[in-house]
Amino acid sequence: METRLADFIKGTPEGTEAEGILRKCVHCGFCTATCPTYQLLGDELDGPRGRIYLIKQVLEGTAATAKTQLHLDRCLTCRSCETTCPSGVQYGRLLDIGRDVVEQQVGRGGAVSLQRAALRKVISNPSLFGPLLKLGQLVRPLLPAALKQKIPTRTAPAKPWPQPRHARKMLVLEGCAQPSLSPATNAATARVLDAIGITLVRAQKAGCCGAVSFHLNAQDEALTAMRRNIDAWWAHITQGAEKIVITASGCGVMVKDYAHALAHDTAYAEKAQRVSELACDISEVIAAEKAALITRLTPHTSRLTQRVAFHAPCTLQHGLKKKGAVEALLTELGFNLTPVADAHLCCGSSGTYSILQPALSSQLRDNKISALTQGAPHAILTANVGCQSHLQSATALPVRHWIEALDDLLSR
Repeated sequence: METRLADFIKGTPEGTEAEGILRKCVHCGFCTATCPTYQLLGDELDGPRGRIYLIKQVLEGTAATAKTQLHLDRCLTCRSCETTCPSGVQYGRLLDIGRDVVEQQVGRGGAVSLQRAALRKVISNPSLFGPLLKLGQLVRPLLPAALKQKIPTRTAPAKPWPQPRHARKMLVLEGCAQPSLSPATNAATARVLDAIGITLVRAQKAGCCGAVSFHLNAQDEALTAMRRNIDAWWAHITQGAEKIVITASGCGVMVKDYAHALAHDTAYAEKAQRVSELACDISEVIAAEKAALITRLTPHTSRLTQRVAFHAPCTLQHGLKKKGAVEALLTELGFNLTPVADAHLCCGSSGTYSILQPALSSQLRDNKISALTQGAPHAILTANVGCQSHLQSATALPVRHWIEALDDLLSR
């Protein structure tokens, strides 16, 4: 794609990156076939190719409008288009650049700005999010239906976290919303790793990965969160921590991107590169250690008669490029997986998308529930807390992180 960037961005790091991405696009349109919003709305401007044109126009000097912003806001950032693209267009990074420029040009109304600021402050802060979640659960019966649906009726308690006892150590990202929405997940991870000789370490002062702020165009705020996590982890890394284990694939994509986000920060670029290299989804650790696990699981797998459906989060299959990896791992470990149609499509959670774009989000969620339940599973497993909470709001089936199911099996 030929480009003529405007002076305001030409030659900047963002402009240079955007130009390289734009020039890879060959207008083929393959991306539209796998774009969730294009499938729902049928509008070229609500598909990747159309959004690329919009961003290109803005970067070439055409003034952004509220309509431009709306089409970019409707994007889930699921990156299904990247998996489909034969030319390797890094659409997600182009979208981040485009959204930031459009935000600067168009701005937002006071009420919308306040809403987005509140989401950033509350979700990324466990000391605020946890108490507010408990309050919401307490008054849930009194809330309007739309709001009530977003608040889980209960939170599964965590099993005991094992005492540190192994020479091998790995760090864990505790996250921001997950400790309140699904405290059982990281505890289960610690228990499974303990069973195979690895101690999982929680670093004090580490917190939100920065994704909430980053994707709401508060990128400086996100960079601050990244630096805080690097500082919290660094002593453990220098003392030999093997990996930074992440159980929410949405956070995993963000931490993997620390090196890119902080590439021009002379104080943090090298450390950020190391953190990105060590960051891994829990499925990668389990896959590497599966021989030890299979030995422990063999006496129990014959009792795995219940069917489960696996929802592959977009951040896992398109962001981390682990398409089919967890499904294959669970099958090898003895789980009975049901088939899921259109597994590449987003469930509609996408961070704060379910709050900011409720109509589209609900349509995608309902479509996903229909696909997941076609095989009559007894439970739904997933790999990201946002997807877990979003899907649970529309089904009576239990929706859990798959590592919790593995912990249950080991505990028999």
